[in-house]
Amino acid sequence: MQAVGRAARPPRRWIAPAVAAALVLAGVLALGPGHGRAPRTAGAAGTAADGLPHTGVEVSPGRCGRGWDTPVPGLQVFDLHNTSDRPAEVILEDPGSHAVYGEVEDVGPGTTRSLTVRLGRGTYAFKCLPEDADAATGPTVRIDRGRSGPAAAPVTTHDLIPPALDYQKWVAGGLREAVRLALRLREAIDRGDLAAARTAWLPAHLQYERLGAAYDAFGDADGRINGTDAGLPGGVRDPSFTGFHRIEYGLWHGESARGLRAPAAGLVTALTALRDDWAQARMDPAQLGLRAHEILENTVQFELTGRTDYGSGSNLATARANLDGTRAVLTRLRPLLAGRYSGLVALERKTHRAETLLDGFRHGGRWTPLDRLSRTEREKTDAVLGDLVERLASVATLCDPRRTA
Repeated sequence: MQAVGRAARPPRRWIAPAVAAALVLAGVLALGPGHGRAPRTAGAAGTAADGLPHTGVEVSPGRCGRGWDTPVPGLQVFDLHNTSDRPAEVILEDPGSHAVYGEVEDVGPGTTRSLTVRLGRGTYAFKCLPEDADAATGPTVRIDRGRSGPAAAPVTTHDLIPPALDYQKWVAGGLREAVRLALRLREAIDRGDLAAARTAWLPAHLQYERLGAAYDAFGDADGRINGTDAGLPGGVRDPSFTGFHRIEYGLWHGESARGLRAPAAGLVTALTALRDDWAQARMDPAQLGLRAHEILENTVQFELTGRTDYGSGSNLATARANLDGTRAVLTRLRPLLAGRYSGLVALERKTHRAETLLDGFRHGGRWTPLDRLSRTEREKTDAVLGDLVERLASVATLCDPRRTA
């Protein structure tokens, strides 16, 4: 579902971190397609223009992993050629522990995708998972020397159920608080005290933003509660422009209290309905790792561009609230990540750095507007949060439940 008033977002896709220094997010798993390399048929091997050894490997239910006849240690590329009639996911794993060294999704029929990995002493096998068909595991290959890149034990949906349930309870409590703060905002508007309403607006909005509604976690309700006027024929005057940003526009553009009473009442109604519906909802555990990445990706897309500023100048405050939401997810995923993600300590350090940076833009109850940042401050903010988004992509990848059969 696409939330009303939000710009269309890109479809879900995993960008796999590679061990190669030329690719960002090194040190997690060597996943994802290469670009600009000529397809290599299964069984063919040699060194390509990139200077790395390439091996052609077949992807099919009956001949999964065929072609890897001469194993070598070190950084290398497997050109995965799908000879079947359906798309397939391909995993390179330790056949004993099932720890994953690399993964490529959506290898289409008749196409070749590349997987870059560093392999060393150990045993390996390709697993092919065709769409709507049983998994197939290829021959086991042994390498007797060298040091491999990192591997991670696969996360299952069962692993994610406890943290997802705990996170869902946390969101439920946050929604109750959001309703309480929205009621305070409505009461200030109802009595005509617009100064008090401007003071009450930000805490209510930030409480909602902490709850991680990015990428339609709350479905159509998010559009009613926190949508923008993007794509609406009437812009800020359009009747479909509702919620926090509609009230924000009115409060900071001289609208009367009378004109804001209906939007304020609508906000309370929408938040109350979401609170009640959430109590009966069942969050998909498989989305938890994705949420950790996309909350902050949404922040970079909407808040650091100023696209959601309707007069309050509070984008940096919203970004800080989104960091709180990201940390709420990471805290619950930490037991799963601790043994799988070698970059976890660095991620936590970078998260704290981002929090400290944004806290520096708060002065009492006021926040520095985006357009008041110096060029140096703006570049640093973009760099710190952009780096964090890239690191969180690793969390999404590692916590994506993998099919095993």
